[in-house]
Amino acid sequence: MPDNEEPEKIWDEYDWERFLQQQDRKTERYMELLEKYIDDPNRDQIIARAMGWPVDEESKNWADNVDSDFAREMEMAEEDEGGSEADPDAESYEKHPLYKASFALTVWIDQLFDELGERQNNPHAVRLATQSAIASAKLAAALSDDDVDEIGMTIAYLKRALKAISNAMEAGVNLKQEIKLAREKWATLDLRLFQIRDGIIALMGEYRSEWRRRSEER
Repeated sequence: MPDNEEPEKIWDEYDWERFLQQQDRKTERYMELLEKYIDDPNRDQIIARAMGWPVDEESKNWADNVDSDFAREMEMAEEDEGGSEADPDAESYEKHPLYKASFALTVWIDQLFDELGERQNNPHAVRLATQSAIASAKLAAALSDDDVDEIGMTIAYLKRALKAISNAMEAGVNLKQEIKLAREKWATLDLRLFQIRDGIIALMGEYRSEWRRRSEER
């Protein structure tokens, strides 16, 4: 008797991108509601209803309920993203040259800010630091797992890292127009940013080629 069950679909980068965007919107919505109703005595009830979480009208522990529901959704998201039992090599991303370069950039920016003093509060400086840190975090997520079923997720995270580093580059250009520093400083910043950007683009190409190769074998 033939098996009519279809094989489980393996997500590609676009499936993962849609999923991650959905999780981003949920997180952003939660933070917006929390900020809006932070001083409201019924804050947790309002947030629970707005987020579509079950509301127990008789419960006295609204904060616990809301926090646990939010944590549960994030935990489910992590499981859907391929979460598994602890892997002794889970921190292998720290050894990847691209991640190391990205992390080194965040350290270098911190040192640069020490020289800037109060000027580090410039909006472009803040955006430069924030987007560089986001790029490093997205690279860590991308490089944590190269399993065949997770290559789509890896590429989706790499795309997010690329967007963040591109934002950092834009912030750096704007910052140079407002703050005077030694030319060598800006040259170093540009070099580090371009190296990371080009590294991400190259790595995305490698993973896409590997995805196509494995897809053809299935």
